[in-house]
Amino acid sequence: MKVKEIYEKLLSNVSQVIFGKEEVIRYVFASALCSGHCLLEDVPGTGKTMLARAIARSLGLSFKRVQFTPDLLPSDLTGLYVYDQRSTDFVFRKGPIFTEILLADEINRATPKTQSALLEAMGEGQVTIEGNKHDLSKDFFVIATQNPIEYEGTFPLPEAQLDRFLLRLSMGYPSKEAEIEMMESQFKHHPIESIEQVIDKEEFHECKELVKAIYMDKTVEDYIVDIVKITRNASETALGASPRGTLALMKVSRALAAIDGRDHVLPDDVKAAVLPTLSHRLILKPEAKLKKRSSIDILGEILDAVEIKLV
Repeated sequence: MKVKEIYEKLLSNVSQVIFGKEEVIRYVFASALCSGHCLLEDVPGTGKTMLARAIARSLGLSFKRVQFTPDLLPSDLTGLYVYDQRSTDFVFRKGPIFTEILLADEINRATPKTQSALLEAMGEGQVTIEGNKHDLSKDFFVIATQNPIEYEGTFPLPEAQLDRFLLRLSMGYPSKEAEIEMMESQFKHHPIESIEQVIDKEEFHECKELVKAIYMDKTVEDYIVDIVKITRNASETALGASPRGTLALMKVSRALAAIDGRDHVLPDDVKAAVLPTLSHRLILKPEAKLKKRSSIDILGEILDAVEIKLV
């Protein structure tokens, strides 16, 4: 299937920069195919920024990086109207959000007011400034990063913001072999300098359409809804996954099936999509947190308990 071929080209290209992280690359590509957004949550120095740059170059998409800080204003992100003396009128100057891949670096260091400037863009593909609507690129895709260890001077993302992210991923440390390969690759220059476009936009858009055509059987649909419903009724969750989470699970499952070269979704695709798709959408009760339970623990138990109902 064409999606699998395109993914293999992307993987081969990005792997020149990001070593031993095939699974993360796979999920980020799946998110892009679904026109979703990714939250990369990991300690500094694990390659989050470099992954975003490598994928942008491979796909030939425009890329902008914004360092989120407490003094960053919403207009610094979206743009603003300024008075032009020559035309004696107000002219709109676009902010960095008008790109195709936006890297929101350390997103939790910005104030909630600035974080919320992304809500409309991520949800509707547009921004409204002084009552005027401005459409974003149809390939608009946010990759946000945050440090899960250091919380001083940060503003935790509200649930509405977290729910806008299709996937939450963690890069993790590389294996010994991958870290040695990384060192050897940077003896003379950084490999990102040699990364070139390997997929044109037409191919990328075609892959998006092919993902929408992936078949999903009624039994798999029931399986997805059963998993999501249990997250809402679990004894340790104060809030389960929203209907947006159900749709996200469906989209990611179809994208993973396409990447694997199939024209239909298997239950294994759903299982592979559950943790990165739903883990950031659950709110745990205080007693669960006291027991040091995580949403990943709970979702793992749900997957073990839910069975596929054969028709």
